[in-house]
Amino acid sequence: MKPSEEQPSAIVVMGPSGVGKTTVAEGIAAALGRRFAEADEFHSAEAVAKMRGGTPLTDADRWPWLARIRDWITAEAEAGRSTVLTCSALKRAYRDILREAKADVRFVFLTGDPALIAQRIGAREGHYMPPSLLASQLADLEALGEDEPGVRVDVAGTPDEIVRDALGKLGLSPATAREA
Repeated sequence: MKPSEEQPSAIVVMGPSGVGKTTVAEGIAAALGRRFAEADEFHSAEAVAKMRGGTPLTDADRWPWLARIRDWITAEAEAGRSTVLTCSALKRAYRDILREAKADVRFVFLTGDPALIAQRIGAREGHYMPPSLLASQLADLEALGEDEPGVRVDVAGTPDEIVRDALGKLGLSPATAREA
């Protein structure tokens, strides 16, 4: 099958707040020449206000958000575009919803030492997710299962190293961007 005949794919960069999802996803998107989306932009105003106030989201808060992300992946795939996006996708049930998209959905699970992640959250500015919610995210986190399509990548390196590691583990490079 020629690359143009293949099903478009979506790479979902996942993990708790503070692992560098946006930085890594933007790097992967740039390397592959794909469209990028930030899952935070799909949250309702109510969900953002809840998080900004330090209240963890419930599954009921997340279901419509995940459906909007899934539908965006599908719309992009139907337009023939492969994508890269961020999404915490903390639970397998959340990833199951994303895999319902009409695309080949694969995950890059960013993982690392909780102390390093907490340090990064504390150092960033202008984000509505307070450091106090990291514990609830880590409690909810269900690691990517062996039977789920994706790879695990440690976040201890530089952003460029993490992007290269993710691309390598996915079997992708800028030269193969149109083929994946």
